[in-house]
Amino acid sequence: MSLSQRLKENALVRQRILLVVVTCLALFIPVAAANASTKQFTTFEAPSELLNGNPGPTLDEIKALGATAIRIQMPWNTIAPSPTAKSTPSFNQTDPDAYPAAGWAPYDAAIKAARQRGMKVLLTITGGAPYWATSTKKDSITNPSTTDFGKFATAVGRRYGKQISYWTIWNEPNLGKLLAPLYKGKTSTLASATTYRNLYLKAYSGLHSAGISAPILFGDLAPRANSSRTTGTIAPLAFLRAALCLDKNYKKSSKCGKIPTQGISLHPYPPANGPLFVPPNKDEVTIGVISRAVTAVDKAAKAGALPAHLSLYLDEFGVQSYPDKIQGVSPALQSDYRSIGEYMAYSNPRIASFSQYLMRDDADDISAGHSYGKFESGLRYYAGDKKKPSYDSFRTPLVANKTKSASKASLWGFVRPAHKRTTVTIQYDDKGHSWTTLGKQATNSAGYFTRTVAQKSGRVWRLLWKSPAGTTFTGPTKAEH
Repeated sequence: MSLSQRLKENALVRQRILLVVVTCLALFIPVAAANASTKQFTTFEAPSELLNGNPGPTLDEIKALGATAIRIQMPWNTIAPSPTAKSTPSFNQTDPDAYPAAGWAPYDAAIKAARQRGMKVLLTITGGAPYWATSTKKDSITNPSTTDFGKFATAVGRRYGKQISYWTIWNEPNLGKLLAPLYKGKTSTLASATTYRNLYLKAYSGLHSAGISAPILFGDLAPRANSSRTTGTIAPLAFLRAALCLDKNYKKSSKCGKIPTQGISLHPYPPANGPLFVPPNKDEVTIGVISRAVTAVDKAAKAGALPAHLSLYLDEFGVQSYPDKIQGVSPALQSDYRSIGEYMAYSNPRIASFSQYLMRDDADDISAGHSYGKFESGLRYYAGDKKKPSYDSFRTPLVANKTKSASKASLWGFVRPAHKRTTVTIQYDDKGHSWTTLGKQATNSAGYFTRTVAQKSGRVWRLLWKSPAGTTFTGPTKAEH
């Protein structure tokens, strides 16, 4: 299919989905339960800004927006000596001082600066591997040595110790571009799932040998499946079962023990057709079907493959926007979809964290003759660094849900920077006439509120919040869904 055909098809799909979203959202988004996850913390990932040697300005911006943690990915081959050599260098792999100091430097700066600002750090120790630690000696992803990776994890643990609040192991191991091979020969056996299990166990042991007691999370899984046998993606729940030695009925092999972990990490990105989308493949997990992951984790625990009652950490999430016309949506929809996704996460008490990936869009690669292959999920555009509507909605997300009564709507909002009880102003506008103040609304101790309000056709909503410093922030316009 040509690029123009794909664009036309995606545009038609989005038009159909928008009709569904506008008319049916209340049927799919439940009113938040009393035990909703009001203690969720928010991670923020901005690799180009935080790992450039000067992370302070962006950390200040992230903190001002209300996020309390950052996520950093640490690829093994950015630290390891001679990463493209075929022979293993002679050095003590468990000693952080035996690695080149320049490799550690950007991570040292970002972690130190985040901690100075009172922010948590979630660190993902990941690939690619140095060539000398792979079976081919020619790439960074094929059968990485689990023993060498465990030693590297020990070195990382010894260097950063208690500075790290949460650890995850190997970013998106169910993605063939990041861990290979996906399959064993021409069979349907998931080779990468076994590799990941062993990488995780070695890293877990290495971190504990370094004295790490902070939670170590299992998974870090991408949300959707792709049929390519080389660079594709295994559906996350199919991959999870294989890594835990479970069959499709969640029966465990006697050859595998229980995985030691303190949580499951996931990347439940929504597709361009929105957070309400229900993937037909029941092993896929986007934000609209996050309960699938909760069910799977509980079944795995019942089978003895995982500890019971694990929390889920959504440590990578974002909504692609224009200028990517293939995977992205309009900037206004990005703002709405991101807020709706957060509301859905809030509504599930098993979710411990939510996230935002990125601060600024990646640079596009269309000028090089390619369609978009980068991420356009930032709160700012790459070109000009201009803010998108999602910048303000990240600070004060607002969702207006339909209720059973046509004359009522249920507002859910969050003042992310507050971190305590505060007050917001709720305003509405009928058909573009002028903004009317409904009144003040107090939040709970975490900054959340819900309120039932009068609704009529065409009425839209927004929030105004005055910070303790005296600055008034205005959220974007939100229509009823």
